[in-house]
Amino acid sequence: MNEETIRARLAFLRAAESLKHTLRSGHTSTGRPESTAEHTWRLCLMALVFEDGLAGLDMLKVLKLCVVHDLAEAIHGDIPAIAQVDHAAKSAQERDDLLQLTAPLDPALRQEMLALWEEYETGATPEAQAVKAMDKLETILQHNQGENPPDFDYAFNLGYGQRYTQAQPLFAAIRQMLDDDTRARMKTAASGPDATSGG
Repeated sequence: MNEETIRARLAFLRAAESLKHTLRSGHTSTGRPESTAEHTWRLCLMALVFEDGLAGLDMLKVLKLCVVHDLAEAIHGDIPAIAQVDHAAKSAQERDDLLQLTAPLDPALRQEMLALWEEYETGATPEAQAVKAMDKLETILQHNQGENPPDFDYAFNLGYGQRYTQAQPLFAAIRQMLDDDTRARMKTAASGPDATSGG
């Protein structure tokens, strides 16, 4: 690999660093807003933890899709799921942002990143569909675990991503457990501000 390629890839990595401070609507268990990078890390970990339940999938592809799925948020940030109304516009903006972010990369690597993102975005493969399901599940897991503001809408969790998470038995089983957790958080939140800690 030549020096120019290495420098260009380092420039891309520097730009992608902004995902470490790109905040999401959920909070950590300490009450700090969660970053996109933290969500991506635990999504990758989730894929590894449940690998034995993902028979027949290309796990390297799964992990690549996990890493790339929110990469474009390095430019314009995250739009909370609860606020997403125009999926086509969001998708177009993210594609443009990904093209901008990956501009320093050599053409083959840039095309691989774009192809992975498009595979995820369209749910074109079993791997992409699995990552979409786990993306929703990790988000719900964090919503339930987080020390969220008093007005946090836990009820949103119950409908979020159902079409992805019901697609196979493993994800449906995880979803059932997380929905039970959501209902418990809703009950706790409804009982007053002193009862919202923990999770």
